[in-house]
Parts: sequence; C-alpha cells; structure tokens
Amino acid sequence: MFSRDIGIDLGTANVLIHIKGKGIVLNEPAVVAMDRRQGKVLAVGEEAYRMVGRTPGNIEAIRPLKDGVIADFDVTETMLRHFINKINVRGFMSKPRMLICCPTNITKVEQKAIKEAAIKSGGKKVYLEEEPKVAAIGAGLDISQPSGNMIIDIGGGTTDVAVLSMGDIVTAESIKLAGDTFTQDILQFIKRKYKLLIGERTAEDIKINIGTVYPGSRNESMNIRGRDMVSGLPRTITIESKEIEEALRESVSMIVQAAKTVLERTPPELSADIIDRGIILTGGGALMHGIDELLASELKVPVFVADEPMNCVAKGTGIMLQDIDKLNNVKIG
Repeated sequence: MFSRDIGIDLGTANVLIHIKGKGIVLNEPAVVAMDRRQGKVLAVGEEAYRMVGRTPGNIEAIRPLKDGVIADFDVTETMLRHFINKINVRGFMSKPRMLICCPTNITKVEQKAIKEAAIKSGGKKVYLEEEPKVAAIGAGLDISQPSGNMIIDIGGGTTDVAVLSMGDIVTAESIKLAGDTFTQDILQFIKRKYKLLIGERTAEDIKINIGTVYPGSRNESMNIRGRDMVSGLPRTITIESKEIEEALRESVSMIVQAAKTVLERTPPELSADIIDRGIILTGGGALMHGIDELLASELKVPVFVADEPMNCVAKGTGIMLQDIDKLNNVKIG
C-alpha cells in the first residue's frame, strides 16, 4: 500500500489539507477540546469549535497555534495526527511526505517545532515553504517570471505581505495581526462602548455579517446578545456597520502600513509591474468587507481579491506537490 504526498496549510484559525491528485480534502478549525483534569482530548476540529465559550470549567477549547506558530507543541501534534488519520493517507508500511506552509518571519526554533510536530504525527519527510509564496501560486500567479507580483495574505493570526519575482520572495513583511485580531477588536469595542460582554463566536458573526473596514461602504445592523457588565443579566443591543469600521480602524491601518513598508523596499522596476498588475489579496481576511477598497485607496494601486481566498495556500501546496522532488533544494531547516 502506498502513501500519498500531502500539503498542509497549518493556520491559526483553520487547518486545510490537500492530497496530491485529489484536491482539498479537509478544512477544519484549528481547535482542540481538552479535559484538563484527566489530560484527555475530547474533540478536535469542527466538533471542538462548537464547544468554544460553552464548556464547563474543566473542559478547555484550545487553539494550539498562535500568530501562525506553535504555541502548544503536544496539542498541535495531537491535532495533526487526528486530521492525518481522518484523511487516511498512510500506507501500510509507508508515511506521507508533507509540505507545510509557515509565515515568512518565523525563527529557526519555530520552524523546527513545526517539522517535529509533523514528523511525530506521521510524516515521513517534511518540507516548509513560506506562506505568501504558496498563496501566490494558489491564487494563479506565475511567480517564475522576472516580473513583480505582490500578495497580501491575511490569515487568522498573521498577515504576510510579499513581493515575488523569479520564483522567490524579493521583499516581505509579516505582522502578528489578522482575522483573530479583528474579532478581539470587536469584542473589546462592545465591552467598552456598551458595557456588554460577548463571546468570540458572536464577535466573529458580527465581523462576517455586518463588519466593514471602508467608511461608508456598508450600512447594516444586527441584534446581538451578551451579558451586561453592570447588572450581570443577559441583554440585547443593536450594532451597526459603521461602529465595526471604527472598532477595526487601528488594526487595519497597521496592515496598510506593512504594505507601504514592503512597497517602499521594492526595486523600482518591480514597482512598475505592481502598478500594472495590482495587488492580490488571499487568506480569510481578504473576505473582510471593504478591505480591497481601503487598500486600493491608501496604496494607490489596484487591489483584487483572489478566487476562493481561504483556499489559496492549500491550492498552492497542491501545485507545488506536483514537483515535490524539486523541493529538495528548497528544503528549510
């Protein structure tokens, strides 16, 4: 029985797995529910995500990855092993080769931790690739040519901005601020303004359903429930899109700043290409309402959201797996 090569988008919010020749076979939240008393894993992925904010004291829903790197090694290994068993790619005697994506600025120690967790969870050989590069390939950009392509990959824990040419990264910036930060911003804003405590799930719903980052581009409202900080009782309030724009303004300006920094460091010939081709947005954060308009107005360059932005990294791993043997030269660590 043979094993297959697999590509893993090991995200802070979601894990996507691509099997060579089959496409994306798994897309689940990067959450593990643990019973802290017994040190037992109760649920992983989708099932564990449903427990977030709804568990008794001894059960904890953990996100083992923080800011795109491993925060809890053992739990990450457990989660990866669960997902790899679920997709059933191990052969009788053989293990799959894995291509895993990581943010551009992670340290050698963090790279080693990812590789070790992958090998312990059942990988034979592990290759690491930088996320923006894989996302660009998954978004359909031909990065092998001597021309500039710019990509902004807004994930759950990190935003990676990179300019690529000749198959590699020319200049890049990675900041630990992305979709999860937006969720926390909304949570804190409602706590400050309305003295109302809401959970992460509610903040996430607000972000998706009525949130925007471009002033005046969305005008919707939503009723939300939470616990009143003064009376301690449940209360319902109505919140509007423009308030969410206000809540997210500071974080979004830092993403704009990271993009400006990368553009300032880009060689002039490549800058000219970027004006022609525009900037491509990938990652779940690319779905944030108004982010393309805001970046286009701030950077004075056309900005486009990739098709299926959340799947770009996983799709990119699939394309790179076609030539996995060539990756021997770019094996990191």
